[in-house]
Amino acid sequence: MRFFASCAKGLEYLLADELAALGCARATAAVAGVNVEGEPLDAQRAVLWSRLASRVLWPLAEFDCPDAQALYDGARTVPWPEHLDAGMTLAVDAHVSGEAITHARYAALRVKDAVVDALREHGGARPDVDVEAPDLRLNLVVRKGRAIVSVDLGGGPLHRRGWRRTQGEAPLKETLAAAVLARGGWPARYAQGGALFDPMCGSGTLLIEGALMAADVAPGLLRHGDVLPSRWHGFDRAGWQSLVDDAMARERTGRAGLRAVFAGSDADPRAIAAARENATAAGLRDAIAWDVCPVERLQQLPARLAPVGRADAETQAAGEGAQAEVAAAHEPAPAPGLVVCNPPYDARLAADAALYRALGDALRRTVPDWRASLLCGDRELGFATGLRARRHYQVFNGALECTLLVCDPIQPAAREPAAPRELSDGARMVANRLRKTLRASKAWRAREGVDCFRAYDADLPEYAAAIDVYTAAVTGERWLHVQEYAAPAEIPEAVTRRRFGELLAGAADALEVPRERTAIKTRARGKGGSKYGHLAHRGEFLTVREGEARLRVNLFDYLDTGLFLDHRPLRLRIAREAQGGRFLNLFCYTGAATVHAAVGGAAQTTSVDLSATYLEWLADNLRENAIGGTRHRIAQADALAWLRADRGEYDLVFCDPPTFSNSARADDFDVQRAHVELLSLAVARLAPDGVLYFSNNYRRFRLDAAAVATFAEVEDISPATLPPDFARNPRIHRTWRLRRRMA
Repeated sequence: MRFFASCAKGLEYLLADELAALGCARATAAVAGVNVEGEPLDAQRAVLWSRLASRVLWPLAEFDCPDAQALYDGARTVPWPEHLDAGMTLAVDAHVSGEAITHARYAALRVKDAVVDALREHGGARPDVDVEAPDLRLNLVVRKGRAIVSVDLGGGPLHRRGWRRTQGEAPLKETLAAAVLARGGWPARYAQGGALFDPMCGSGTLLIEGALMAADVAPGLLRHGDVLPSRWHGFDRAGWQSLVDDAMARERTGRAGLRAVFAGSDADPRAIAAARENATAAGLRDAIAWDVCPVERLQQLPARLAPVGRADAETQAAGEGAQAEVAAAHEPAPAPGLVVCNPPYDARLAADAALYRALGDALRRTVPDWRASLLCGDRELGFATGLRARRHYQVFNGALECTLLVCDPIQPAAREPAAPRELSDGARMVANRLRKTLRASKAWRAREGVDCFRAYDADLPEYAAAIDVYTAAVTGERWLHVQEYAAPAEIPEAVTRRRFGELLAGAADALEVPRERTAIKTRARGKGGSKYGHLAHRGEFLTVREGEARLRVNLFDYLDTGLFLDHRPLRLRIAREAQGGRFLNLFCYTGAATVHAAVGGAAQTTSVDLSATYLEWLADNLRENAIGGTRHRIAQADALAWLRADRGEYDLVFCDPPTFSNSARADDFDVQRAHVELLSLAVARLAPDGVLYFSNNYRRFRLDAAAVATFAEVEDISPATLPPDFARNPRIHRTWRLRRRMA
């Protein structure tokens, strides 16, 4: 039988070797993964033991897929009652390419519909959706007109080992960390007595992964030791338990014999605190030494890693007799250790060649005879270290193409003296454009009191990103939120990265904002179609001012900041019209519109959203404005279900729903499909003279004007709700004003 193990691009051959060593009959490298021949138990062994695989996928069906109907029909032919029960939970991950099906979430919904319909027809019940921890996770790939539906045997990404409690701004995936260690020859070097050191350790990923390798701990043991990775009917539970029992026995032996030859340092004390917490969760609290030390000040190795000199060995031997002296004299010296490092380089941690030079200088000072395995942003940054690399490997950290350098031993390479960094022609062009935009908008921003605004939105087509400026209410400091748009597939990754680096340099120069006050994210979809995933765990909130309201934003931790700047005029309109009235905010997100209504003098407000995180954020926003009491109600609920049950009356309603939602706690939501019912229910709650503002940013949305006209008077007011800083992007949202149609 053949299955597929996916991995980051650049790790295919390493993964093929690893799977062959795990006993698979045949493993052949493909693009971003390995085709594997083996038994089901081989696939389950890979889930438990592979350090490099991202997912292990067992195929259920493959079929032609020219369109969405063919996708549904093909998935519907699978005998789903043989694979799961109606009482189980389900999730579908989808990856699509080509022109026939372009929306991955829609493709996942079609496969989910096929499964649900098959089980409902079989027994009258349907499985629930649980996107976080489903009993059965399916994987869909649509490529070149063919679809493959597979079981994700690991139940999700295998890089999640189970020990990570906290992380830095751009954490290294454990699978890529394992590749850095493998290319550096770490397991063999540890067996020969070598040590492991990371001078820029961040939250400790490389060291923790290296220590668990040395202790022979299966990478899936912490994650799946006492929980089945999948409740798929085809999963061999007895075989899995046997694998786990064997892995636990190997872990006990390995941990008992683990030598404390691991150390890490970092300039950031918060990173060291995170690393200690993660190491403790991994059962390595005393195995790794941590220290706060900038790489520029690194002068010597931590004490536990310093090699034992001959004089020390002879002194020790003299105290233990002649036999010990002879043993010490003939004991082979430990092998030189391995330095591993992942210095900053990606879009969220912009690369600094000077830091790479400092790293190379520090390694030559402290460990000139060691081996180094360094994951650098590109070959140019690798050259900046000044080290002579024995091998270069191309690997990918997510979408970023990186260079992995292996230096053995650490030796200097010829390099030119560092020259002062100047703006490139591209960066200068970006800076000039930003300065022109700031001059043109200065009078408007001063007149309207606008502190947070969009300064750039792909104004130069080759520099495809949005730059938003947020000004702190108390200090007046500027912060930047930079969102990179997905580049067309035909543009090489290296070109995309160079352009983005130039954009960042130009923005920093024109806006005079330092790197530590710049949040940088990659984004391909607008807010309605996005999942607000956690990008960091900094927990830093910035208070900004908009009109008379003070609002909290988080620039780093989420895809969006908590404040959609394009809705600024609509929120200010709500503040003016809410005075003395009853305000309802549906799909309220972080409640910025609610705050404006309350500050504007609303008699009462009601805010509805399904997310506890957003509602806590709303509560903080209300407290920021000294707003409280029973007049301001917060309801955690599915908005449609809440409207069906509510009997209140409201003078002003704001409704800005997402494009799609498939939360496990509510029915699937599609704004195109559901908007007539949604608006009908909301309009029914309006007072006789009440107003409903309905907005969304789904580019393909079409209001069913005929259906809505049966119960409401509708006016498209989109141009009036578009602020000047978004005039270059007039389709960023559309807004309608609705009044109840009186009989």
